[in-house]
Amino acid sequence: MTALAVLSVASEVFPLVKTGGLADVAGALPVALAAEDVVVRTLVPGYPPVLAALRDGEAVLEFSDLLGFPARIIAGEAAGLDILALDVPELYARAGNPYLDPTGNDWPDNPLRFAALARAAAEIGLSAWRGFVPDIVHAHDWQAGLAPVYLHYAGEARPGTVMTVHNLAFQGHAAPELLGRLALPPAAMAIEAVEYFGSIGFLKGGLALADRITTVSPTYAAEIQTPDGGMGLGGLLHARAASLSGIINGIDTTVWDPARDKLLAAPFFAARVGGRAANKQALQERLGLAPDPAGLLFGVVSRLSWQKGLDLLLETLPVLLASGAQLALLGSGDRVLEDGFRAAALAFPGRVACRVGYDERLAHLVQGGSDALLVPSRFEPCGLTQLCALRYGSVPVVARVGGLADTVIDANEMAIAAGVGTGLVFSPVTATALEAALRRAAELWRDQAAWRRVQANGMVTDVSWRRPARRYAQLYRELVAERASA
Repeated sequence: MTALAVLSVASEVFPLVKTGGLADVAGALPVALAAEDVVVRTLVPGYPPVLAALRDGEAVLEFSDLLGFPARIIAGEAAGLDILALDVPELYARAGNPYLDPTGNDWPDNPLRFAALARAAAEIGLSAWRGFVPDIVHAHDWQAGLAPVYLHYAGEARPGTVMTVHNLAFQGHAAPELLGRLALPPAAMAIEAVEYFGSIGFLKGGLALADRITTVSPTYAAEIQTPDGGMGLGGLLHARAASLSGIINGIDTTVWDPARDKLLAAPFFAARVGGRAANKQALQERLGLAPDPAGLLFGVVSRLSWQKGLDLLLETLPVLLASGAQLALLGSGDRVLEDGFRAAALAFPGRVACRVGYDERLAHLVQGGSDALLVPSRFEPCGLTQLCALRYGSVPVVARVGGLADTVIDANEMAIAAGVGTGLVFSPVTATALEAALRRAAELWRDQAAWRRVQANGMVTDVSWRRPARRYAQLYRELVAERASA
């Protein structure tokens, strides 16, 4: 089998820079693709932590004028990844969040910052650097959305393009007067290209002009073709259904491995889950929850937002507490929700604990120490937290949407009898349905033999990147063969 070369383009990559699941995917997928004979280099902005990780890197390509700035590409290896960093200090030499200024607002020049990333990707795709000539340019989310657009207007002598949507809610828009500043031709300002209700749509352009579109679960691929789930792009996605695939994400099972996880209080594995008790005790101690080995402990690791349905959890907290359960929550986001969970923790000391922010060690401990993990999202393209929960033996309680529906098998009576249930799934996404799910969880917890079977089913589920990587490799090869025969 001939090796394929893929340029992955993303605005963040774990472990160099991370704000969400995109970074996890961008960091893990290239490693998994190596087993499929696919060579991946990842192009990311040269943020300070990225350049620090590439201190021994080599400048392999220079631009005298990349959208008005001198720029260079620095190649090197970091965290087992082949990284290409776009070094433009005027655009990326900023501390903190890669997208937000110190006041929490979008950087006003974000359109230019990420158009430059896409433009550099297109130049590499067009063989600007002979050291790496990709067969495929794979763009992730709106920040890379213009890469397929630039390549589309470059003509036929270009690599194939793949556009992956990780969350359609984030689309990236720019004022129409920036068209020339972004080096887009006048023809691009059309409904068939980047034009989106009078603005320039970064993601819209990528979805319109990429050779293939993927998203991160089959159910989400269907949902985004509808008026409700399409967020203004449903018609376009429905029209491109033949080019759209839903490929479930995986997780890095070397990072997320309860048998070797040094962030846990005690290791454990599917055949011997005794170590979970030590992690539950450690979690309760760290968060100030009452020591209660026999009680049901729910965990949450999430962005606190309407999308994630955490307002519904606040509303149904009385039902959770009435069952005798505890809640351990880690996350940040909407100020109203942060304040709501802080108030709940004050009102129910020892029963509810809230940590606002993100703490990698605590995230692992919640997965390894909670008995059940709550994911009541109103929409969820894939979700990674429920995959971690399955592997760590925290029974996921999830809404029947997107990738949650595709990755968790509801442990109803027949599923338990058949030995296939891995969690609890509820629908519709309402407070009433979530209350019913919490009661179901409490009832299942009382039957410890059944609970252990569901837990064990989840822990032996393959949540790795092995199968998804195979799907991506197949898609790449089909696209290369199609373009070769055209």
